[in-house]
Amino acid sequence: MPTSTAPRTGHIGLNVTDLERSLAFYRDVLGYVLLAEGKEEGRRYAFLGESGQEGGSPVLTLWQQADAGYSAGGAGLHHLAFEVDTVDEVRAYESALRAYGVEFAYEGVVPHGEGAASGGIFFHDPDGTRLEIFAGAESGAGASGAAPVSGAPTCGFF
Repeated sequence: MPTSTAPRTGHIGLNVTDLERSLAFYRDVLGYVLLAEGKEEGRRYAFLGESGQEGGSPVLTLWQQADAGYSAGGAGLHHLAFEVDTVDEVRAYESALRAYGVEFAYEGVVPHGEGAASGGIFFHDPDGTRLEIFAGAESGAGASGAAPVSGAPTCGFF
Protein backbone atom coordinates (compact mmCIF):
# COMPACT_ATOMS: atom_id res chain seq x y z
CA MET A 1 0.00 0.00 0.00
CA PRO A 2 1.56 3.33 -1.07
CA THR A 3 0.35 5.32 1.98
CA SER A 4 -1.10 4.63 5.40
CA THR A 5 -4.58 5.79 4.33
CA ALA A 6 -6.89 4.72 1.53
CA PRO A 7 -7.48 7.20 -1.30
CA ARG A 8 -10.49 9.56 -0.96
CA THR A 9 -13.37 9.49 -3.40
CA GLY A 10 -12.77 12.28 -5.91
CA HIS A 11 -15.99 12.22 -7.93
CA ILE A 12 -18.57 9.75 -9.13
CA GLY A 13 -19.14 9.16 -12.85
CA LEU A 14 -22.49 7.85 -14.05
CA ASN A 15 -23.32 6.61 -17.54
CA VAL A 16 -26.70 7.96 -18.65
CA THR A 17 -28.93 7.41 -21.67
CA ASP A 18 -30.09 11.04 -22.06
CA LEU A 19 -27.76 13.76 -20.81
CA GLU A 20 -30.34 16.57 -20.89
CA ARG A 21 -32.87 14.55 -18.89
CA SER A 22 -30.30 13.45 -16.29
CA LEU A 23 -28.78 16.92 -16.06
CA ALA A 24 -32.21 18.40 -15.34
CA PHE A 25 -32.77 15.83 -12.58
CA TYR A 26 -29.43 16.24 -10.81
CA ARG A 27 -29.38 20.04 -11.26
CA ASP A 28 -33.02 21.05 -10.82
CA VAL A 29 -34.17 18.46 -8.28
CA LEU A 30 -31.04 17.58 -6.29
CA GLY A 31 -29.41 21.01 -6.53
CA TYR A 32 -26.04 20.30 -8.13
CA VAL A 33 -24.57 23.08 -10.26
CA LEU A 34 -23.23 22.67 -13.78
CA LEU A 35 -19.46 23.25 -13.85
CA ALA A 36 -18.73 22.28 -17.46
CA GLU A 37 -20.21 20.26 -20.29
CA GLY A 38 -19.33 18.80 -23.63
CA LYS A 39 -21.97 18.68 -26.32
CA GLU A 40 -20.14 17.28 -29.31
CA GLU A 41 -21.71 14.14 -30.78
CA GLY A 42 -20.23 10.97 -29.35
CA ARG A 43 -18.75 12.80 -26.37
CA ARG A 44 -21.57 14.35 -24.35
CA TYR A 45 -20.92 14.92 -20.66
CA ALA A 46 -21.66 17.23 -17.73
CA PHE A 47 -19.47 17.95 -14.70
CA LEU A 48 -21.56 18.80 -11.63
CA GLY A 49 -20.47 20.35 -8.34
CA GLU A 50 -21.95 21.49 -5.09
CA SER A 51 -23.81 24.79 -4.89
CA GLY A 52 -21.48 27.66 -4.05
CA GLN A 53 -18.48 25.88 -5.55
CA GLU A 54 -18.79 27.05 -9.14
CA GLY A 55 -15.38 26.69 -10.76
CA GLY A 56 -14.46 23.96 -8.25
CA SER A 57 -13.89 20.28 -8.71
CA PRO A 58 -16.68 18.02 -9.93
CA VAL A 59 -18.54 15.84 -7.46
CA LEU A 60 -20.60 14.01 -10.06
CA THR A 61 -20.05 13.51 -13.77
CA LEU A 62 -22.72 12.40 -16.21
CA TRP A 63 -21.63 10.64 -19.39
CA GLN A 64 -24.11 10.04 -22.20
CA GLN A 65 -22.78 6.69 -23.35
CA ALA A 66 -25.32 4.14 -22.09
CA ASP A 67 -27.73 2.47 -24.47
CA ALA A 68 -29.96 1.07 -21.69
CA GLY A 69 -30.97 1.99 -18.14
CA TYR A 70 -29.40 0.80 -14.91
CA SER A 71 -29.31 -2.96 -14.26
CA ALA A 72 -29.07 -4.18 -10.67
CA GLY A 73 -27.89 -7.56 -11.97
CA GLY A 74 -24.67 -6.27 -13.48
CA ALA A 75 -21.34 -5.70 -11.80
CA GLY A 76 -20.59 -2.14 -10.73
CA LEU A 77 -22.59 0.43 -8.83
CA HIS A 78 -25.05 -0.93 -6.25
CA HIS A 79 -26.38 2.50 -5.25
CA LEU A 80 -25.17 6.04 -4.69
CA ALA A 81 -25.83 7.69 -1.31
CA PHE A 82 -25.92 11.43 -0.63
CA GLU A 83 -25.69 12.68 2.96
CA VAL A 84 -27.47 15.73 4.36
CA ASP A 85 -27.33 17.23 7.84
CA THR A 86 -30.85 16.62 9.17
CA VAL A 87 -33.88 14.40 8.69
CA ASP A 88 -35.84 17.58 7.87
CA GLU A 89 -33.59 18.01 4.83
CA VAL A 90 -34.23 14.39 3.86
CA ARG A 91 -37.97 15.06 4.03
CA ALA A 92 -37.61 18.26 1.98
CA TYR A 93 -35.84 16.28 -0.75
CA GLU A 94 -38.54 13.63 -0.54
CA SER A 95 -41.20 16.28 -1.20
CA ALA A 96 -39.27 17.75 -4.14
CA LEU A 97 -38.65 14.31 -5.61
CA ARG A 98 -42.33 13.33 -5.28
CA ALA A 99 -43.35 16.55 -7.04
CA TYR A 100 -40.94 15.58 -9.84
CA GLY A 101 -42.61 12.16 -10.13
CA VAL A 102 -39.69 10.06 -8.90
CA GLU A 103 -40.13 6.35 -8.14
CA PHE A 104 -39.36 5.39 -4.50
CA ALA A 105 -38.32 1.99 -3.17
CA TYR A 106 -40.10 2.61 0.18
CA GLU A 107 -42.55 5.11 1.61
CA GLY A 108 -41.09 7.86 3.77
CA VAL A 109 -37.83 8.06 5.69
CA VAL A 110 -36.74 4.57 6.69
CA PRO A 111 -34.08 3.66 9.27
CA HIS A 112 -30.85 1.96 8.34
CA GLY A 113 -30.47 -1.73 9.17
CA GLU A 114 -28.02 -1.50 12.04
CA GLY A 115 -30.63 -0.10 14.43
CA ALA A 116 -28.94 3.28 14.41
CA ALA A 117 -30.90 6.53 14.47
CA SER A 118 -29.79 7.17 10.88
CA GLY A 119 -32.11 6.79 7.94
CA GLY A 120 -33.04 8.02 4.53
CA ILE A 121 -35.11 7.83 1.39
CA PHE A 122 -34.43 5.39 -1.43
CA PHE A 123 -35.36 6.23 -5.02
CA HIS A 124 -34.27 6.03 -8.66
CA ASP A 125 -32.90 8.57 -11.11
CA PRO A 126 -34.28 8.86 -14.68
CA ASP A 127 -32.20 5.86 -15.82
CA GLY A 128 -33.17 3.72 -12.83
CA THR A 129 -29.89 4.18 -10.95
CA ARG A 130 -30.54 3.52 -7.26
CA LEU A 131 -30.04 6.60 -5.08
CA GLU A 132 -30.30 7.37 -1.38
CA ILE A 133 -30.43 10.62 0.57
CA PHE A 134 -29.79 10.10 4.28
CA ALA A 135 -29.01 11.84 7.55
CA GLY A 136 -26.55 10.03 9.81
CA ALA A 137 -27.10 9.09 13.45
CA GLU A 138 -24.60 11.75 14.56
CA SER A 139 -26.91 14.37 13.08
CA GLY A 140 -29.61 13.42 15.56
CA ALA A 141 -31.68 12.24 12.59
CA GLY A 142 -33.93 10.18 14.83
CA ALA A 143 -35.12 7.77 12.15
CA SER A 144 -37.45 5.30 13.80
CA GLY A 145 -39.39 2.19 12.92
CA ALA A 146 -38.23 -1.01 11.32
CA ALA A 147 -35.51 -1.23 8.70
CA PRO A 148 -36.76 -2.34 5.25
CA VAL A 149 -35.07 -5.74 5.62
CA SER A 150 -34.29 -7.09 9.07
CA GLY A 151 -30.60 -7.74 9.71
CA ALA A 152 -29.50 -6.08 6.48
CA PRO A 153 -26.62 -3.63 6.16
CA THR A 154 -27.20 0.10 5.90
CA CYS A 155 -29.00 0.37 2.61
CA GLY A 156 -32.56 0.34 1.35
CA PHE A 157 -31.82 -1.71 -1.77
CA PHE A 158 -31.37 -5.46 -1.61
